[in-house]
Amino acid sequence: MAKRGMLIVLSGPSGVGKGTVRKALFNEPDVDFKYSISMTTRSPREGEVNGKDYFFVSKEEFEDHIKNGEMLEYAKYVDNYYGTPLNYVNKTLDEGHDVFLEIEVNGAMQVRANCPEAVFVFLTPPDLVVLKNRLIGRGTDDMDVIDKRIKTAVSEIKMMRNYDYAVLNDKVENAVDRIKTIVNSERLKVNRVMPDYLSMLGEED
Repeated sequence: MAKRGMLIVLSGPSGVGKGTVRKALFNEPDVDFKYSISMTTRSPREGEVNGKDYFFVSKEEFEDHIKNGEMLEYAKYVDNYYGTPLNYVNKTLDEGHDVFLEIEVNGAMQVRANCPEAVFVFLTPPDLVVLKNRLIGRGTDDMDVIDKRIKTAVSEIKMMRNYDYAVLNDKVENAVDRIKTIVNSERLKVNRVMPDYLSMLGEED
């Protein structure tokens, strides 16, 4: 049986650049994570592809998944549901692959409760002015929505204390290097490697 993979959770306030950092990380030649695609009820943004960027579903479909216990986590954020399908994550981890989740803060706290052994990384902006400018530059929301997102971001940043690591996204390449360093360090933790050595010695944990 393959050694169970590691679950890596990246989250942070809206507009901090989670998607950009995740895509750059996955383009690194020495990275081999399986990306867990989130499910959402929001409309696709320009260029987003169903089944690649998100699974885009109706509110009714999403709520059916919740009732059936088929979500690892879910949250309602700015009037839309976001969540992670449970079956895909467990199947991929059991096959020995590391799974990378890019999710909102409220969802990450549910994963924290359900999978405390996961690695939790909080992506931070240099400051709120930079964050607001990034949201404006994205050009996908009007100012009322942007102001709402900034207000939410303030409370989310305070939740950083619930994470294992904080990574500053001053430059994408710097953030990628920091995340890679975190993951490599996690692989060397005694609690992750000890079962292999006990097995080698003919013992069980």
